[in-house]
Amino acid sequence: MDRDLPRTEGRIRPGRKTKDLVKSLGPGDIAVIGHRNIDRIAAEDLAASGVGAVLNNEPSSDDRYPNRGPLILVEAGVRLVDFPDVDLFALVEDGQLVELAGPELRRDGIPLATGIEQLKPDLDRRIARQQEEIHLALAEFAENTVTHVRDESELLSGNIPLPDTTTDFRDRHVLIVVRGPDYKRDLRALRAYIRDVRPILVGVDGGADAIREAGYRPDMVLGDMDSATDATLKSGAELIVHAYSSGKAPGRQRLVDLGLEHTVLPSVGTSQDVAMLMAYEKGASLVVTVGAHFNLIEFLDKDRAGMSSTFLTRLRIGEVLVDAKGVSRLYSPGLSTGPLLLFLGAFLVLAVIVVLSSPALADLFDLIWLKLKIWLGV
Repeated sequence: MDRDLPRTEGRIRPGRKTKDLVKSLGPGDIAVIGHRNIDRIAAEDLAASGVGAVLNNEPSSDDRYPNRGPLILVEAGVRLVDFPDVDLFALVEDGQLVELAGPELRRDGIPLATGIEQLKPDLDRRIARQQEEIHLALAEFAENTVTHVRDESELLSGNIPLPDTTTDFRDRHVLIVVRGPDYKRDLRALRAYIRDVRPILVGVDGGADAIREAGYRPDMVLGDMDSATDATLKSGAELIVHAYSSGKAPGRQRLVDLGLEHTVLPSVGTSQDVAMLMAYEKGASLVVTVGAHFNLIEFLDKDRAGMSSTFLTRLRIGEVLVDAKGVSRLYSPGLSTGPLLLFLGAFLVLAVIVVLSSPALADLFDLIWLKLKIWLGV
């Protein structure tokens, strides 16, 4: 019966670009998006915003590959309903109060459209089937990669004309932050490294926002400038607009409108590839990446049919590159807070007794204390 249907009420918040829309969403809103194959990052951002439901004008998964984005949303308690055959953006307006009764969208009790609700059992079965067929996606992906290697070979030869920059990379560590899986958590795990080494901080588009959220200021922001916030772009970082190899740079106009100085860099490949190559070619002693995309699922999530540019870039950089993806999961302490505090307390009492009885050990105590602080990351 109708009264038994799950119901969600909220204000409509439409946006054709999910990464822009999530910045204005709030608890209880109903997001209207046009996002074919909802990727993991978009799903996590939507869930974190507190929305009650997501209405998608595109298929949330088209079965090309094991796409976990829809499942992440549903497992977070967010209702997800696809409307692939209806133009939702023409049916609703920002701020309108609507109700989602089952898969049916209503306004003032009047049905507007009926979609297909994405339910966890169905999504589980779909991902299991997609996993069994992943070899098909992998074969197509590999073929596209090989096909485009020749077109992007300048990345391997280093023939890209890099502009002069105010940021001096020579003999410095460079930390490049990309908006990828676990990028914020991995960045937090590198706090001690950032404090002690003070690497140059380069944010690739939205990765620059993560740098600021972690309490730092990016030295450089590189990308097409479509996802970093205005506050980040105005933070004083050097701005490099990644343009198409033809020279066309759609993101440049935003910086012009903001009155910000910038440099345009035409190049093939992704912005993360260009950032790594720039650091390497300008003499960085080590390039560390956080959140960089490198596996099949991540590339398909970003709607890329191949990875020729990334493959060639990593071949060129070689041992200078260190990928810190997943560093936050590398080691999880087994001790809980209570036993750890007890251990530290006993250690400190013992250390004080030893030092008081032998002042000559004061230097040793200072060394131990320094090691302890580094271990704790404080």
